[in-house]
Amino acid sequence: MTDNQDYRTERDSLGEIEVPANAYWGAQTQRAVENFPISERTFGRRFIRALGIVKKAAAQTNHELGLLEEEVSTPIIEAADEVIAGEHDDQFPVDIFQTGSGTSSNMNANEVIANRAAELTGAAVGDRVIHPNDHVNYGQSSNDVIPTAMHVAALEAVEKDLNPGLTVLLTELQAKEAEFDDVVKTGRTHLQDATPVRLGQVFGGYRNQVQKGLTRVDGVAAHLSELALGGTAVGTGLNTHPEFPTLAAEYISEQTDLNFTEARNHFEAQAAHDALTEAHGALRTVAGSLNKIANDLRLLASGPRNGLGEIEQPENQPGSSIMPGKINPVVAETVNQVHKQVAGNDATVSTGAGRGELELNLYKPVIAHNFLESARLLTNAAEAFGEKFVAKLEANEDYCREQVDRAMALATALNPAIGYDDASTVAKKALKQGKSVREVAITEGYLTESEADDVLDPEQMTHRGILGDNWPSPLTEHKVCPRCRVVVSSRPLCVSHRTPQAG
Repeated sequence: MTDNQDYRTERDSLGEIEVPANAYWGAQTQRAVENFPISERTFGRRFIRALGIVKKAAAQTNHELGLLEEEVSTPIIEAADEVIAGEHDDQFPVDIFQTGSGTSSNMNANEVIANRAAELTGAAVGDRVIHPNDHVNYGQSSNDVIPTAMHVAALEAVEKDLNPGLTVLLTELQAKEAEFDDVVKTGRTHLQDATPVRLGQVFGGYRNQVQKGLTRVDGVAAHLSELALGGTAVGTGLNTHPEFPTLAAEYISEQTDLNFTEARNHFEAQAAHDALTEAHGALRTVAGSLNKIANDLRLLASGPRNGLGEIEQPENQPGSSIMPGKINPVVAETVNQVHKQVAGNDATVSTGAGRGELELNLYKPVIAHNFLESARLLTNAAEAFGEKFVAKLEANEDYCREQVDRAMALATALNPAIGYDDASTVAKKALKQGKSVREVAITEGYLTESEADDVLDPEQMTHRGILGDNWPSPLTEHKVCPRCRVVVSSRPLCVSHRTPQAG
């Protein structure tokens, strides 16, 4: 625009108001800016893009139905395309905390597109040769436009941002699952030593968490794809063409390359936002998965000398302003923080969606904002976590092997061979004497060295099955000592061969 004055005068049903001369928005947007100086937070790219898509589709549909003439619809479509492309994001100044229907944001879009469209025809901004209500908002209401934009923005965020972001992390976890498959480490339950596990198996668990997260997120598309557009004020469709919602959904699908349809029930689509609650629940679950993985990796990389130290973390940046050489798992910590923000957002989305009265939910802006924030945070966190942390992890193989050999839980594999009670005795003596389970089992006469090789093989313990298949079970009624073949009644070794003194 070329207007050099500081302000211009715009009008609405309440009268005149001064609007910044270089603004495409009009009177109703300006009133909202002055009425809602709440958070200094405004809608981001995804939602503004969605508003542009809805307004473009409406103009296309109304022109096809013969309700808008070409000289009006064409500049509206062109202006909407500019909004879709992000050319006018600075023209959407309305605070998130506004009227609960999002009317101010709908009118913001109407005014920006109308004024820009007027400018494209050669008219002056503010002349209303293209009217924000009569033309841009034709056949619509804020009450169906905003929930439509919410679903369009949410599904685009999920399909075009979050899924690719999670796929980056999934790919890196798959690579580590394969790379670490032959690294045997100590398993842990209750933060105490447990039976051995391969590090690749651990990463396979992480990979499956993310894989299932993608499946959960994919599952929300069916309900997010239903659009409220065409319900107008309360769901009845007053002042809109009967074919409008179906055609508009087709144009929206064409613009987004996603499959959108008219809502099955417009009253539900405008009065409730259960689909967004469900969808954000999937996001919350994914955030929890990422949080668990990040926590585990921080623990496994703890050290470098006085922690678990089973994996080596990347040196992303110096970790302390006072301790030289300290490296912290900073990227994993960002994932932990994102989880907490998403959990808080989930409370806002679910409580907001569960409120509102009668034919309209009055928490639309804050639901939309929090959902899109969660999707954006998870997208960025997953990508950074995968590329900057997981991809750069290395296994401390020698240390893992040493710790496995010292683990008390190796005694678990003795159960089928010598019974739980004797295995417990071996484990307790090993812990008390500072020896390995293998050493005690041999010196106390429970196993020979070759038998210990058979029964206490850590790598074999990471597979399903019972080690030492040549050993009879201590639970059978009759047992034979594998050394002298004497039949014994309660133990797998005869009395003489259970003592270290026996030859």
